[in-house]
Amino acid sequence: MMTNSLLKPMHILLVDDNPNNLKVLSEAIQGCGWKALMATDGESAIEQTEYAHPDLILLDVMMPGLDGFETCRRLKANPVTQNTPVIFMTALSDATDKVKGLEIGAVDYITKPFQQEEVIARLKLHLKISHLTKTLEQRVQERTAELSQSLQQLKQTQLQLIQSEKMSTLGQLVAGIGHEINNPVGFIGGNRSHIEQYVNDLLRLVHMYQQKLPHPDADIAELVEEIDLDYLTEDLPKLLASMAQGIERLKEISLSLRTFARSDMSSKVEYQIHEGINSTLMLLKHRLKGNGDRPKIQVVTKYGELPPIACYPGQLNQVFMNIIANAIDAFDDCDRNQCYQEIAADPNTITIVTSVEPSQDTVTICIEDNGPGMIPEVQARIFEPSFTTKPVGKGTGLGLAISYQIIVDKHNGQINCLSIPGKGTTFMMSLPI
Repeated sequence: MMTNSLLKPMHILLVDDNPNNLKVLSEAIQGCGWKALMATDGESAIEQTEYAHPDLILLDVMMPGLDGFETCRRLKANPVTQNTPVIFMTALSDATDKVKGLEIGAVDYITKPFQQEEVIARLKLHLKISHLTKTLEQRVQERTAELSQSLQQLKQTQLQLIQSEKMSTLGQLVAGIGHEINNPVGFIGGNRSHIEQYVNDLLRLVHMYQQKLPHPDADIAELVEEIDLDYLTEDLPKLLASMAQGIERLKEISLSLRTFARSDMSSKVEYQIHEGINSTLMLLKHRLKGNGDRPKIQVVTKYGELPPIACYPGQLNQVFMNIIANAIDAFDDCDRNQCYQEIAADPNTITIVTSVEPSQDTVTICIEDNGPGMIPEVQARIFEPSFTTKPVGKGTGLGLAISYQIIVDKHNGQINCLSIPGKGTTFMMSLPI
């Protein structure tokens, strides 16, 4: 006996307009431990099949009303009944009729007058085949689900490897740049004050010479005119002040690089989110500036009072970089179709809002732009690995997928996107404190 028959008896639907045939077949089927269902016409056979779901149908060909061929056609056309095996019973011995029945969808033919032993043997065979088919389909579905899950896990692993490699490479590169900048900046900054003092002393000396020797000889007078001493005396302190500003700017960049590329892959640390956002904006400052094609992109920050949170700072900074850089890319694409005056009338703006949700013990970061936005089809797929709307060579489609993994998997947070075509895009992130 088959596995399914140990769980429940097999149901065989007998369809024949001859009561004697139904009686003989029913007794033979019940003698095998199966349950017999009976119908005397095609219509009732179709109805019983739909609600009783028999395991197999013995179907007479020659019946009043719907004959067996038409009944079989309708059963195979119905998604609910199309997989139920059908065996024709007929006194027709013509090979053409048999081929017709098999083409319609029958699995076998039994010729009348039939022998009970033959009927039972064929029923056992086809019930076993049906059982094996269902078992195979179930195993295929289970295996397909396992493979799908394995594929998803592989994609996640690939993303993690890519993210780790990107952060490792980025951290080394940025740390190296920060170190290389820091040394000469420290040297220049340390000597600038001395240069300023020396220049002031020299200018004082020249001024004193002018007071003591109000009438220099011709050679000195000629040199004073050649170098424009008055202008030099006025402009030199300004140059020194400008150099001081440049040195401070380099110090800020160096600090932003070190803040952005925090080497914290092994464990979480306490970190102030605003430091990461500010360092990201500092590194993107060159892209936010205006040029001949468009005005500068306005950045509005509305920071709440955030406590430090336990996180991986370098990874969060990568998320901020991806989202803000994507907003700038969107502005650049959209601005190609507008003139400078049109853009200036409705300035490109990125708004960053942070707040605390005390009831949920989380911090919220909202990064909003008034760019071109996204259609729903694109918005639904932005966190998928390798999905990108950028031209070939301009994007890998991994930035937002990795961002999603960093926020959700690494920090147990949430990230959502709301975008309206023509209005802009908003990314909302929440992180546990």
